[in-house]
Amino acid sequence: MLSKRVIPCLDVRNGRLTKGVKFVGNEDIGDPVESARRYYEEGADEIVFYDITASAEARGIFLDVVERVAEQIFIPFAVGGGISSVADMRAVLLAGAEKVSINSAAVKDPRLISQGADAFGSQAITVGMDVLAVPVSAEIPSGYEIVIHGGRKRMGLDAIAWACRCQELGAGELCVNSIDADGTKDGYELKLTRAIVDAVSLPVIASGGAGEPRHMLEAVTTGGASAALIASIVHYGQYSIRECKEYMAAHGAKMRLTW
Repeated sequence: MLSKRVIPCLDVRNGRLTKGVKFVGNEDIGDPVESARRYYEEGADEIVFYDITASAEARGIFLDVVERVAEQIFIPFAVGGGISSVADMRAVLLAGAEKVSINSAAVKDPRLISQGADAFGSQAITVGMDVLAVPVSAEIPSGYEIVIHGGRKRMGLDAIAWACRCQELGAGELCVNSIDADGTKDGYELKLTRAIVDAVSLPVIASGGAGEPRHMLEAVTTGGASAALIASIVHYGQYSIRECKEYMAAHGAKMRLTW
């Protein structure tokens, strides 16, 4: 059995670490490079960076931040936001990232997933999914809809169907973020997480809603996720990465403990 992963997520806007609730009300909370270094030293398994306004503002990724992070940490990290071509992927990977996370651009042009997988291998391609709970309909039979551009644009696309399509196109991993749970600290959307896990054979990262280590444990047990993405609980010092991983290990989850 593979170890479950704890992955801090750093949302970046204008080169600064930021955090909001349900994709709104973002506030500046520090330097993303310093935070990445701290989480690496605390035992994070991976780190994810999102340039949260790059897609909506139709601009490129923050390569300077990527390069500075690569000099400070020695664990895998993924970068997303504003990546809309194989050339963008190549630039991010050459700047030091191990993975790219594509979201809005992949929904608009699914060929980007297969193009990236062909160029760099599926292991380098994570597809991020921002998902909103909606009434069940013929168009959205699962009751979960894909939303792009940082929660700004609903796509009329069923999340389960999209997850299966991403796998077919060569994605190596899915990061499933519940907009309804994002930043609330009330726990992950476990029904959504489990539905995606059951629909695909890819590793699935649960995202949105972690408020305590118990929530992370639920994500990788009840939800079946391969990893738990966290933000607020570590950004604001409520828990350390070490505390989270020790709690999960003590309650039966297989974890990589490096201390």
